[in-house]
Amino acid sequence: MKAVVLEEQGVINVREVPDVPAPGLGELKIAPHTVGVCGSDLHYYTHGRVGKYVVEQPMILGHEASGTVVEVGPGVEGFKVGDRVAMEPGIPDMSSRASKLGMYNVDPAVRFFATPPIDGCLCETVNHPAAFTYKLPDNVSFGEGALLEPLAVGMWSATKARIKPGDVCVVTGSGTVGMLTASCALAGGASKVLISDVSAIKLAIAAQIPGIIPVDLTKEDLVERVREETGGWGADVAFECSGSPKSYETFWKLIAPGGAAVIVGIPVNPVAIDITELQATEVRIENIFRYANVYQKAIDLVANGKLNLKPFITDTYAMEDAQAAFDRMAEGRPGDIKLQITVKKRLTLRTLRNDERGLCHGRCCTSQR
Repeated sequence: MKAVVLEEQGVINVREVPDVPAPGLGELKIAPHTVGVCGSDLHYYTHGRVGKYVVEQPMILGHEASGTVVEVGPGVEGFKVGDRVAMEPGIPDMSSRASKLGMYNVDPAVRFFATPPIDGCLCETVNHPAAFTYKLPDNVSFGEGALLEPLAVGMWSATKARIKPGDVCVVTGSGTVGMLTASCALAGGASKVLISDVSAIKLAIAAQIPGIIPVDLTKEDLVERVREETGGWGADVAFECSGSPKSYETFWKLIAPGGAAVIVGIPVNPVAIDITELQATEVRIENIFRYANVYQKAIDLVANGKLNLKPFITDTYAMEDAQAAFDRMAEGRPGDIKLQITVKKRLTLRTLRNDERGLCHGRCCTSQR
């Protein structure tokens, strides 16, 4: 089968790799249709590592994926060949203490797509546990299905923030995760969400979402704007989604006494924190590492029209043009939010026969529903 392989830092090839075996107990064989290009994928491409995870051998990229079930393994119920699905990319040890406590996202043994040495899913077929696979409703496209992974980060962030109806929130950083986090905060009951960035193009996109107030950091002081919007009190919840150490110079000043700071973005370098300042206002700090138990809720919000993911999909590339997609993301174009790659499915004799009989139902090949 074909796959998008990171051979080493800075080198991507679309090439043949060994076919995956038949799905094992509790597994599904899935043909990915759409895979998002994530910041972590980009970092492996440009730097060869993300923190302690180092690319030491060729690795298939991609972890934000949707696709179609092509084979059902033994012991699996509730799925059939042809089901359109999204894959939650982290596979924990379900017998671990973290998993038993419902915190499988912090299980040290978790196997996460495209995290060395684990291969990703930017390939023609992949086996995945049915327990971490979710059916897509007919009104959710493959592109939206692939966006569920970063949306799950926003869902988990809003969940841990413990947002109350009417809360005022602020998000620093209007990248994919920042915008999705802001959207989830609104869905969770926030009356308004201020979102800041230096990109006027991204802020214009964010401004299209009712309830979001864009703040251009090249023209406004975020702390002062938050004070104006809250009568000088501060935001009930502040989400740091940029990962920029510079953001922390003023981040803590955004939060009201007794409010919450939710750390979503991952800084490249250590960040200094004045603990006494936080103690004096009893600010609660929540840290975000991926997500747990929110994927189905994310699907339900999208399917029921509570969240519109379509504006976040900037462009889509064919699998053979994966290098161009990664190079474009490395450019950091101001208007880009999410780039995605479609995997061209090879037509088997069985698929061709089904097409001839009119059994495709529009779910194969390159159609995006």
